[in-house]
Amino acid sequence: MPTDAEPIRVLRVIARLNMGGPALHVAYLTAGLEPRGYRTTLVAGELARGEGSMSFVAEERGVGVVSLPQLRRDISPLRDAVAVVRLAQLIRRVRPHIVHTHTAKAGTVGRVAALLAGEPRPIVVHTFHGHVLRGYFGPLTANGFRLLERWLARVTDALVAVSPQVRDDLVELGVAPPEKFAVLRLGIELEQRVDVPNGTRADARRLLGLRDERFVVGWIGRMTGVKRTDDVLLALRLLRERGVDAALCMVGDGPERDQVEARAHELGVARDCLYLGYQEEVAPWYAAMDAVILPSSNEGTPVSAIEALAAGRPVVATRVGGVPDVVRDAEDGFLVDAGDIDALADRLARLAERPDERERMGAAGRERVLARYAVERLTDDVDRLYRSLLAAREARGARGTR
Repeated sequence: MPTDAEPIRVLRVIARLNMGGPALHVAYLTAGLEPRGYRTTLVAGELARGEGSMSFVAEERGVGVVSLPQLRRDISPLRDAVAVVRLAQLIRRVRPHIVHTHTAKAGTVGRVAALLAGEPRPIVVHTFHGHVLRGYFGPLTANGFRLLERWLARVTDALVAVSPQVRDDLVELGVAPPEKFAVLRLGIELEQRVDVPNGTRADARRLLGLRDERFVVGWIGRMTGVKRTDDVLLALRLLRERGVDAALCMVGDGPERDQVEARAHELGVARDCLYLGYQEEVAPWYAAMDAVILPSSNEGTPVSAIEALAAGRPVVATRVGGVPDVVRDAEDGFLVDAGDIDALADRLARLAERPDERERMGAAGRERVLARYAVERLTDDVDRLYRSLLAAREARGARGTR
Protein backbone atom coordinates (compact mmCIF):
# COMPACT_ATOMS: atom_id res chain seq x y z
CA MET A 1 0.00 0.00 0.00
CA PRO A 2 1.34 3.51 -0.74
CA THR A 3 2.82 5.45 2.16
CA ASP A 4 1.09 8.56 3.52
CA ALA A 5 3.52 10.74 1.58
CA GLU A 6 3.03 8.85 -1.67
CA PRO A 7 -0.11 9.43 -3.77
CA ILE A 8 -2.23 6.47 -4.80
CA ARG A 9 -1.71 6.15 -8.54
CA VAL A 10 -4.77 5.22 -10.58
CA LEU A 11 -4.92 4.54 -14.29
CA ARG A 12 -8.54 5.05 -15.38
CA VAL A 13 -9.59 3.84 -18.84
CA ILE A 14 -12.80 4.59 -20.73
CA ALA A 15 -13.64 3.75 -24.33
CA ARG A 16 -14.65 7.31 -25.21
CA LEU A 17 -15.82 10.55 -23.63
CA ASN A 18 -19.09 10.76 -25.53
CA MET A 19 -22.45 12.10 -24.42
CA GLY A 20 -23.71 10.07 -21.47
CA GLY A 21 -23.22 8.98 -17.90
CA PRO A 22 -19.84 7.19 -18.09
CA ALA A 23 -18.06 10.32 -19.37
CA LEU A 24 -19.55 12.46 -16.60
CA HIS A 25 -18.78 9.75 -14.05
CA VAL A 26 -15.06 9.45 -14.81
CA ALA A 27 -14.55 13.22 -15.00
CA TYR A 28 -16.27 13.94 -11.67
CA LEU A 29 -14.65 10.95 -9.96
CA THR A 30 -11.14 11.78 -11.15
CA ALA A 31 -11.43 15.38 -9.96
CA GLY A 32 -13.06 14.37 -6.68
CA LEU A 33 -10.37 11.87 -5.72
CA GLU A 34 -7.40 14.20 -6.27
CA PRO A 35 -7.67 16.09 -2.94
CA ARG A 36 -7.92 12.74 -1.15
CA GLY A 37 -4.41 11.65 -2.07
CA TYR A 38 -4.91 10.16 -5.53
CA ARG A 39 -3.06 10.89 -8.76
CA THR A 40 -5.09 9.70 -11.72
CA THR A 41 -4.13 9.19 -15.35
CA LEU A 42 -7.34 9.25 -17.40
CA VAL A 43 -7.12 7.43 -20.74
CA ALA A 44 -9.87 7.70 -23.37
CA GLY A 45 -10.31 6.35 -26.87
CA GLU A 46 -11.73 7.95 -30.00
CA LEU A 47 -15.32 9.02 -30.55
CA ALA A 48 -17.46 7.26 -33.12
CA ARG A 49 -18.68 9.23 -36.12
CA GLY A 50 -21.58 11.53 -35.25
CA GLU A 51 -20.93 11.48 -31.48
CA GLY A 52 -20.69 14.65 -29.42
CA SER A 53 -17.72 14.96 -27.08
CA MET A 54 -18.06 15.51 -23.35
CA SER A 55 -14.33 16.00 -22.79
CA PHE A 56 -15.14 19.58 -21.82
CA VAL A 57 -16.49 18.28 -18.48
CA ALA A 58 -13.03 16.90 -17.65
CA GLU A 59 -11.27 20.01 -18.97
CA GLU A 60 -13.44 22.30 -16.81
CA ARG A 61 -12.25 20.39 -13.74
CA GLY A 62 -8.58 20.44 -14.68
CA VAL A 63 -8.55 16.73 -15.54
CA GLY A 64 -6.10 15.92 -18.31
CA VAL A 65 -6.98 13.18 -20.78
CA VAL A 66 -4.43 10.85 -22.41
CA SER A 67 -5.70 9.97 -25.88
CA LEU A 68 -5.48 6.37 -27.11
CA PRO A 69 -6.74 6.64 -30.73
CA GLN A 70 -6.68 2.87 -31.30
CA LEU A 71 -9.29 2.40 -28.56
CA ARG A 72 -12.62 2.62 -30.38
CA ARG A 73 -16.12 1.31 -29.88
CA ASP A 74 -16.19 -0.95 -32.93
CA ILE A 75 -14.35 -4.28 -32.99
CA SER A 76 -11.12 -4.46 -34.99
CA PRO A 77 -8.69 -7.28 -34.03
CA LEU A 78 -5.60 -5.45 -35.30
CA ARG A 79 -6.47 -2.03 -33.89
CA ASP A 80 -7.63 -3.56 -30.59
CA ALA A 81 -4.33 -5.47 -30.27
CA VAL A 82 -2.40 -2.24 -30.82
CA ALA A 83 -4.54 -0.55 -28.14
CA VAL A 84 -3.69 -3.35 -25.69
CA VAL A 85 0.05 -3.03 -26.39
CA ARG A 86 0.05 0.77 -26.10
CA LEU A 87 -1.92 0.65 -22.87
CA ALA A 88 0.38 -2.02 -21.40
CA GLN A 89 3.33 0.26 -22.19
CA LEU A 90 1.59 3.14 -20.42
CA ILE A 91 0.91 0.95 -17.38
CA ARG A 92 4.60 0.06 -17.20
CA ARG A 93 5.52 3.76 -17.30
CA VAL A 94 2.93 5.01 -14.81
CA ARG A 95 3.15 1.95 -12.50
CA PRO A 96 -0.36 2.50 -11.11
CA HIS A 97 -1.47 0.91 -7.88
CA ILE A 98 -4.95 0.54 -9.41
CA VAL A 99 -6.17 0.12 -12.98
CA HIS A 100 -9.89 0.96 -13.18
CA THR A 101 -11.72 0.41 -16.47
CA HIS A 102 -15.13 1.74 -17.48
CA THR A 103 -17.46 0.46 -20.25
CA ALA A 104 -17.21 -2.85 -22.12
CA LYS A 105 -14.53 -2.15 -24.72
CA ALA A 106 -12.20 -0.37 -22.30
CA GLY A 107 -12.84 -3.17 -19.81
CA THR A 108 -11.50 -5.76 -22.22
CA VAL A 109 -8.55 -3.75 -23.53
CA GLY A 110 -7.60 -2.37 -20.11
CA ARG A 111 -7.75 -5.64 -18.21
CA VAL A 112 -5.79 -7.58 -20.81
CA ALA A 113 -3.20 -4.78 -20.86
CA ALA A 114 -2.89 -4.94 -17.07
CA LEU A 115 -2.13 -8.68 -17.33
CA LEU A 116 0.47 -8.15 -20.06
CA ALA A 117 2.20 -5.24 -18.30
CA GLY A 118 3.95 -7.64 -15.96
CA GLU A 119 4.96 -7.24 -12.32
CA PRO A 120 4.13 -5.58 -10.05
CA ARG A 121 0.56 -6.32 -11.09
CA PRO A 122 -1.83 -3.48 -10.25
CA ILE A 123 -5.16 -4.00 -8.53
CA VAL A 124 -7.75 -4.24 -11.32
CA VAL A 125 -11.29 -2.84 -11.02
CA HIS A 126 -13.96 -2.72 -13.71
CA THR A 127 -17.22 -0.76 -13.69
CA PHE A 128 -20.24 -2.00 -15.62
CA HIS A 129 -22.21 1.11 -16.58
CA GLY A 130 -24.64 -1.33 -18.17
CA HIS A 131 -23.68 -4.22 -20.41
CA VAL A 132 -23.95 -5.46 -23.99
CA LEU A 133 -24.74 -9.08 -23.14
CA ARG A 134 -28.46 -8.76 -23.93
CA GLY A 135 -30.28 -6.85 -26.65
CA TYR A 136 -27.27 -5.73 -28.69
CA PHE A 137 -26.08 -8.77 -30.66
CA GLY A 138 -27.25 -12.12 -31.99
CA PRO A 139 -27.18 -15.22 -29.75
CA LEU A 140 -23.79 -16.49 -30.96
CA THR A 141 -22.00 -13.15 -30.51
CA ALA A 142 -23.70 -12.47 -27.18
CA ASN A 143 -22.62 -15.89 -25.89
CA GLY A 144 -19.03 -15.18 -26.98
CA PHE A 145 -19.04 -11.90 -25.07
CA ARG A 146 -20.48 -13.62 -21.98
CA LEU A 147 -17.63 -16.14 -22.01
CA LEU A 148 -15.11 -13.31 -22.41
CA GLU A 149 -16.63 -11.37 -19.48
CA ARG A 150 -16.54 -14.47 -17.28
CA TRP A 151 -12.83 -14.94 -17.98
CA LEU A 152 -12.10 -11.25 -17.43
CA ALA A 153 -14.02 -11.33 -14.14
CA ARG A 154 -11.66 -14.01 -12.84
CA VAL A 155 -8.64 -11.72 -13.37
CA THR A 156 -10.37 -8.66 -11.88
CA ASP A 157 -10.04 -7.82 -8.18
CA ALA A 158 -13.41 -6.08 -7.92
CA LEU A 159 -16.39 -5.55 -10.21
CA VAL A 160 -18.58 -2.48 -9.85
CA ALA A 161 -22.20 -2.21 -11.00
CA VAL A 162 -23.94 1.16 -11.18
CA SER A 163 -27.22 -0.27 -9.89
CA PRO A 164 -28.49 -3.40 -8.12
CA GLN A 165 -30.39 -4.36 -11.28
CA VAL A 166 -27.21 -4.30 -13.39
CA ARG A 167 -25.43 -6.43 -10.78
CA ASP A 168 -28.30 -8.93 -10.59
CA ASP A 169 -28.46 -9.19 -14.37
CA LEU A 170 -24.72 -9.91 -14.59
CA VAL A 171 -24.93 -12.51 -11.80
CA GLU A 172 -27.84 -14.19 -13.62
CA LEU A 173 -25.76 -14.26 -16.81
CA GLY A 174 -23.01 -16.04 -14.91
CA VAL A 175 -20.38 -13.29 -15.24
CA ALA A 176 -19.39 -13.52 -11.56
CA PRO A 177 -20.91 -14.38 -8.16
CA PRO A 178 -22.66 -11.56 -6.26
CA GLU A 179 -19.86 -11.22 -3.69
CA LYS A 180 -17.47 -10.12 -6.45
CA PHE A 181 -19.60 -7.00 -7.08
CA ALA A 182 -19.89 -3.65 -5.36
CA VAL A 183 -22.89 -1.46 -6.23
CA LEU A 184 -21.72 2.14 -6.55
CA ARG A 185 -24.26 4.49 -8.10
CA LEU A 186 -23.25 7.34 -10.38
CA GLY A 187 -22.29 10.74 -9.02
CA ILE A 188 -23.26 13.84 -11.02
CA GLU A 189 -23.08 17.57 -10.31
CA LEU A 190 -26.82 17.78 -10.86
CA GLU A 191 -27.54 21.30 -9.69
CA GLN A 192 -24.80 22.64 -11.94
CA ARG A 193 -26.13 20.57 -14.85
CA VAL A 194 -29.85 21.36 -14.62
CA ASP A 195 -30.57 24.41 -12.45
CA VAL A 196 -31.57 27.56 -14.33
CA PRO A 197 -32.54 31.14 -13.41
CA ASN A 198 -36.18 32.18 -13.33
CA GLY A 199 -37.54 32.89 -16.76
CA THR A 200 -35.40 30.32 -18.56
CA ARG A 201 -38.40 28.11 -19.37
CA ALA A 202 -40.20 30.95 -21.14
CA ASP A 203 -37.02 31.99 -22.96
CA ALA A 204 -36.27 28.43 -24.11
CA ARG A 205 -39.82 27.88 -25.33
CA ARG A 206 -39.81 31.18 -27.16
CA LEU A 207 -36.54 30.21 -28.84
CA LEU A 208 -38.08 26.89 -29.89
CA GLY A 209 -41.32 28.49 -31.06
CA LEU A 210 -43.43 26.61 -28.50
CA ARG A 211 -46.48 28.07 -26.80
CA ASP A 212 -46.43 27.99 -23.01
CA GLU A 213 -49.59 25.84 -22.79
CA ARG A 214 -48.29 23.16 -25.17
CA PHE A 215 -47.30 19.81 -23.61
CA VAL A 216 -43.64 19.20 -24.47
CA VAL A 217 -42.18 15.69 -24.29
CA GLY A 218 -38.39 15.57 -24.09
CA TRP A 219 -35.96 12.87 -25.15
CA ILE A 220 -32.20 13.15 -24.54
CA GLY A 221 -29.62 10.64 -25.71
CA ARG A 222 -27.78 9.01 -28.57
CA MET A 223 -29.84 7.96 -31.57
CA THR A 224 -29.09 4.25 -31.74
CA GLY A 225 -31.21 1.09 -31.92
CA VAL A 226 -31.10 0.26 -28.21
CA LYS A 227 -32.72 3.64 -27.42
CA ARG A 228 -35.83 2.67 -29.46
CA THR A 229 -36.34 6.13 -30.91
CA ASP A 230 -39.07 4.73 -33.16
CA ASP A 231 -41.12 4.10 -30.00
CA VAL A 232 -40.71 7.77 -29.09
CA LEU A 233 -42.25 8.83 -32.41
CA LEU A 234 -45.02 6.23 -32.23
CA ALA A 235 -45.94 7.37 -28.71
CA LEU A 236 -46.05 10.97 -29.93
CA ARG A 237 -48.41 10.02 -32.75
CA LEU A 238 -50.72 8.20 -30.30
CA LEU A 239 -50.59 11.19 -27.99
CA ARG A 240 -51.62 13.50 -30.83
CA GLU A 241 -54.41 11.10 -31.87
CA ARG A 242 -55.77 11.25 -28.32
CA GLY A 243 -56.18 14.99 -28.70
CA VAL A 244 -53.15 16.10 -26.66
CA ASP A 245 -51.47 19.21 -28.08
CA ALA A 246 -48.02 17.65 -27.76
CA ALA A 247 -44.62 18.42 -29.23
CA LEU A 248 -41.43 16.37 -29.07
CA CYS A 249 -38.04 17.90 -28.33
CA MET A 250 -35.13 15.55 -29.11
CA VAL A 251 -31.70 16.50 -27.75
CA GLY A 252 -28.83 14.42 -29.08
CA ASP A 253 -27.41 12.94 -32.21
CA GLY A 254 -26.15 9.63 -33.47
CA PRO A 255 -25.90 7.24 -36.42
CA GLU A 256 -29.70 6.96 -36.77
CA ARG A 257 -30.49 10.67 -36.88
CA ASP A 258 -31.49 10.62 -40.58
CA GLN A 259 -33.72 7.58 -40.07
CA VAL A 260 -35.43 9.23 -37.09
CA GLU A 261 -36.27 12.34 -39.08
CA ALA A 262 -37.47 10.29 -42.06
CA ARG A 263 -39.63 8.14 -39.78
CA ALA A 264 -41.25 11.24 -38.26
CA HIS A 265 -42.32 12.26 -41.78
CA GLU A 266 -43.72 8.76 -42.44
CA LEU A 267 -45.77 8.91 -39.25
CA GLY A 268 -47.06 12.41 -39.97
CA VAL A 269 -45.56 13.97 -36.82
CA ALA A 270 -42.59 15.81 -38.35
CA ARG A 271 -44.19 19.21 -37.69
CA ASP A 272 -44.43 18.37 -34.01
CA CYS A 273 -40.76 17.36 -33.66
CA LEU A 274 -37.78 19.54 -32.83
CA TYR A 275 -34.24 18.19 -33.25
CA LEU A 276 -31.67 20.12 -31.24
CA GLY A 277 -28.68 17.88 -31.92
CA TYR A 278 -25.91 17.51 -29.38
CA GLN A 279 -25.95 20.21 -26.68
CA GLU A 280 -23.27 20.86 -24.08
CA GLU A 281 -25.70 22.91 -21.97
CA VAL A 282 -28.82 20.85 -21.29
CA ALA A 283 -30.44 22.87 -18.49
CA PRO A 284 -32.51 25.24 -20.70
CA TRP A 285 -33.97 22.31 -22.64
CA TYR A 286 -35.02 20.42 -19.52
CA ALA A 287 -36.67 23.67 -18.41
CA ALA A 288 -38.64 23.80 -21.68
CA MET A 289 -39.94 20.22 -21.24
CA ASP A 290 -42.95 19.02 -19.25
CA ALA A 291 -41.97 15.34 -19.11
CA VAL A 292 -39.16 13.11 -20.38
CA ILE A 293 -39.57 9.81 -22.23
CA LEU A 294 -37.03 6.97 -22.13
CA PRO A 295 -38.25 3.86 -24.01
CA SER A 296 -34.87 2.04 -24.23
CA SER A 297 -34.59 -1.74 -24.49
CA ASN A 298 -31.53 -1.71 -22.21
CA GLU A 299 -29.95 0.83 -19.83
CA GLY A 300 -27.30 0.87 -17.14
CA THR A 301 -28.07 3.98 -15.13
CA PRO A 302 -29.79 6.52 -17.42
CA VAL A 303 -28.31 9.95 -16.81
CA SER A 304 -31.07 11.65 -18.79
CA ALA A 305 -33.64 10.25 -16.32
CA ILE A 306 -31.57 11.36 -13.31
CA GLU A 307 -31.11 14.84 -14.77
CA ALA A 308 -34.79 15.11 -15.71
CA LEU A 309 -35.85 14.28 -12.15
CA ALA A 310 -33.29 16.73 -10.76
CA ALA A 311 -34.82 19.36 -13.04
CA GLY A 312 -38.26 18.56 -11.62
CA ARG A 313 -39.54 16.72 -14.69
CA PRO A 314 -41.36 13.37 -14.34
CA VAL A 315 -40.05 10.50 -16.45
CA VAL A 316 -41.95 7.88 -18.43
CA ALA A 317 -39.53 5.02 -19.03
CA THR A 318 -39.25 1.31 -19.72
CA ARG A 319 -38.67 -1.12 -16.88
CA VAL A 320 -35.22 -2.30 -18.03
CA GLY A 321 -31.71 -2.51 -16.56
CA GLY A 322 -31.02 0.13 -13.94
CA VAL A 323 -34.04 2.31 -14.79
CA PRO A 324 -36.19 1.10 -11.83
CA ASP A 325 -33.36 2.14 -9.52
CA VAL A 326 -33.74 5.71 -10.80
CA VAL A 327 -37.44 6.14 -11.56
CA ARG A 328 -40.02 5.22 -8.90
CA ASP A 329 -43.22 4.07 -10.59
CA ALA A 330 -46.18 6.35 -9.78
CA GLU A 331 -43.97 8.43 -7.45
CA ASP A 332 -41.74 10.53 -9.70
CA GLY A 333 -42.67 8.98 -13.03
CA PHE A 334 -44.05 5.84 -14.64
CA LEU A 335 -42.48 2.54 -15.70
CA VAL A 336 -43.83 0.42 -18.55
CA ASP A 337 -42.69 -2.71 -20.38
CA ALA A 338 -40.26 -2.26 -23.27
CA GLY A 339 -42.12 -1.98 -26.56
CA ASP A 340 -45.49 -1.07 -24.98
CA ILE A 341 -46.26 2.03 -27.05
CA ASP A 342 -49.84 2.27 -25.79
CA ALA A 343 -48.65 2.40 -22.18
CA LEU A 344 -46.04 5.07 -23.00
CA ALA A 345 -48.69 7.25 -24.64
CA ASP A 346 -51.21 6.58 -21.85
CA ARG A 347 -48.81 7.71 -19.09
CA LEU A 348 -47.77 10.78 -21.07
CA ALA A 349 -51.43 11.67 -21.67
CA ARG A 350 -52.07 11.40 -17.94
CA LEU A 351 -49.22 13.81 -17.19
CA ALA A 352 -50.48 16.19 -19.87
CA GLU A 353 -53.98 16.21 -18.39
CA ARG A 354 -52.90 16.51 -14.74
CA PRO A 355 -50.43 19.39 -14.30
CA ASP A 356 -50.71 19.21 -10.50
CA GLU A 357 -49.66 15.57 -10.50
CA ARG A 358 -46.86 16.42 -12.92
CA GLU A 359 -45.57 19.08 -10.56
CA ARG A 360 -45.85 16.82 -7.51
CA MET A 361 -43.93 14.01 -9.22
CA GLY A 362 -41.23 16.36 -10.43
CA ALA A 363 -40.70 17.81 -6.96
CA ALA A 364 -40.53 14.31 -5.40
CA GLY A 365 -37.97 13.18 -7.96
CA ARG A 366 -35.76 16.22 -7.47
CA GLU A 367 -35.72 15.83 -3.68
CA ARG A 368 -34.68 12.19 -3.94
CA VAL A 369 -32.01 12.21 -6.65
CA LEU A 370 -29.95 15.23 -5.58
CA ALA A 371 -28.47 13.41 -2.58
CA ARG A 372 -28.63 9.91 -4.06
CA TYR A 373 -26.45 10.79 -7.06
CA ALA A 374 -24.15 13.36 -5.46
CA VAL A 375 -20.49 13.44 -6.54
CA GLU A 376 -19.33 13.56 -2.91
CA ARG A 377 -21.18 10.30 -2.22
CA LEU A 378 -19.61 8.63 -5.26
CA THR A 379 -16.14 9.80 -4.25
CA ASP A 380 -16.64 8.45 -0.71
CA ASP A 381 -17.78 5.08 -2.08
CA VAL A 382 -14.87 4.67 -4.51
CA ASP A 383 -12.30 5.91 -1.98
CA ARG A 384 -13.49 3.25 0.49
CA LEU A 385 -13.40 0.54 -2.18
CA TYR A 386 -9.87 1.43 -3.32
CA ARG A 387 -8.46 1.60 0.20
CA SER A 388 -10.08 -1.69 1.18
CA LEU A 389 -8.54 -3.40 -1.87
CA LEU A 390 -5.12 -1.89 -1.13
CA ALA A 391 -5.34 -2.93 2.53
CA ALA A 392 -6.35 -6.48 1.56
CA ARG A 393 -3.39 -6.77 -0.81
CA GLU A 394 -1.00 -5.45 1.84
CA ALA A 395 -2.36 -7.99 4.33
CA ARG A 396 -1.86 -10.84 1.86
CA GLY A 397 1.69 -9.65 1.22
CA ALA A 398 2.44 -9.54 4.92
CA ARG A 399 1.17 -13.12 5.38
CA GLY A 400 3.29 -14.23 2.45
CA THR A 401 6.49 -12.98 4.08
CA ARG A 402 5.98 -14.90 7.30
